[in-house]
Amino acid sequence: MINKLEKISILFCRILAWIAGTALTAMVVLACANMVFRATWVPVKGTFELMGFLGAVAAGFSLAFSQLYKSHIAVGLFFNKFPKPMQIFLDALSGGASCVFFALCAREAAKWGMFLYDLGEVSETLGIEFYPFVFFVAFGCVMMSWVLLLDLVRTLSGKEPLKLV
Repeated sequence: MINKLEKISILFCRILAWIAGTALTAMVVLACANMVFRATWVPVKGTFELMGFLGAVAAGFSLAFSQLYKSHIAVGLFFNKFPKPMQIFLDALSGGASCVFFALCAREAAKWGMFLYDLGEVSETLGIEFYPFVFFVAFGCVMMSWVLLLDLVRTLSGKEPLKLV
């Protein structure tokens, strides 16, 4: 059962990473276009707002993918000095705390998104609503928490994680 959940999670994380990469590419194109247009004519209207929105998508949607590939900074150097049972305990403790942290971040971001939705807050220049991007970040935190939970289950059950290609 855990293998199926992990395979589905990997698929979701790859889709989110593709969206994050697209947002990052759009940010680069937008920044370059703004520099060229600023030098030759007029700057692109709303560049600052669009960069912020795209940055939120890129950051939020890349979290879980990075966790799948263990790309985040870890304290493994210090943990490796302890005996194996202590390493498992510390890994489970830090994984559980991280899982709870990102679940709480997702809840708070979703609450903030609902507040912005109720308020009808829009960006100043382009008039784009803020709340969808806040929900995107909340969903990224949910996926991060989910991947951390699967890691925790794997750690506690003593199973090796799936091989990612």
